[in-house]
Amino acid sequence: MPEGDTVWNTARVLERALVGDVLTGSDFRVPRLATTDLTGWTVSESASRGKHLLTRLTRDGDEPLTLHSHLRMDGAWRAYGPGERWTGRPAHLIRVVLRTARSVAVGYHLHELALIPTAEEHTLVGHLGPDLLGADWDPAEAVRRIEAKPDATIAEALLDQRNLAGVGNLYKAETMFLRGLWPWTPVSEIKDLSGTVTLAQKLVASNKGRWTQTTTGSLRRGETSYVYGRRAQPCRRCGTAIRKAEQDERVTYWCPRCQPKPET
Repeated sequence: MPEGDTVWNTARVLERALVGDVLTGSDFRVPRLATTDLTGWTVSESASRGKHLLTRLTRDGDEPLTLHSHLRMDGAWRAYGPGERWTGRPAHLIRVVLRTARSVAVGYHLHELALIPTAEEHTLVGHLGPDLLGADWDPAEAVRRIEAKPDATIAEALLDQRNLAGVGNLYKAETMFLRGLWPWTPVSEIKDLSGTVTLAQKLVASNKGRWTQTTTGSLRRGETSYVYGRRAQPCRRCGTAIRKAEQDERVTYWCPRCQPKPET
C-alpha cells in the first residue's frame, strides 16, 4: 500500500496538472458516478490526508465539491498533455478522466472513489489521526491515540491510520528497526512512544517531492532500506540475516539481533 509521501507526491501531480483550471470534460467509469459530469467546475485544490486524496472543486452558484480517491495497493493518477498517448497502465483499469484545456488527469484502479460536498469531507477522513505530512501533525495526539490500545503491538499501532495517518509497511518496518523495537512488542512496553512517532514522521517527510524512497540516505538501488524488502540479506549494522513474517495480515521485516524480543 502506498505510503503517505507517495500520496502527497500524487497530490502534487494533480495540483500541477489541474489546479486553477476549469474542467472541459470528465469521464467516470464506476457505476455510482457514471452519469456525473463535472464540465465547468474549477479545480481549486489538490490535497492529501494520510493515504487519501482530496481534489476540491468550485463553481459559481454551487456548493463546493470534493472528489475523494484512495490508491490502496495498486491505484495511481497520471497526468498527460492534450493528445498525448496514455501509457503505463491498461485502459480497462481507468476509473476516472478529468480534462482541462492544458492537461488530462487519468485515475487508474482507484478505490473508494466518491464525490461529496467539501463540507462533508470529515465523513470520509475525520477518523484519521494526525497527518504525518499535514499542518495538523501533532506527535502528542498520535501518542495519546496509540496509548489508548496498550495491548496492541507497536507494528499494529504504527499502521493504524486512526493513530497517525501516513505510515505503511515500509516506514513501519524501518521505524522499528531504527528504534530497536521487536515488532510484536506491546504498546504498553514501549518506553518512548513520542520518539517513535517523531522518527516515523521524519522518515516520511524526508521523501516528500521524490518517488524513490530511502531511509538510509542512499538512493542507490538495493541500498535504500535497512530491513524492508531485505529478507535473508545481512543486516547493515550487525550482519545477521533479516527476517520476514506475517503479522496482523501484513508482512513485517526485522533484524533479530538489533530488534530482540524483550525479556519477560
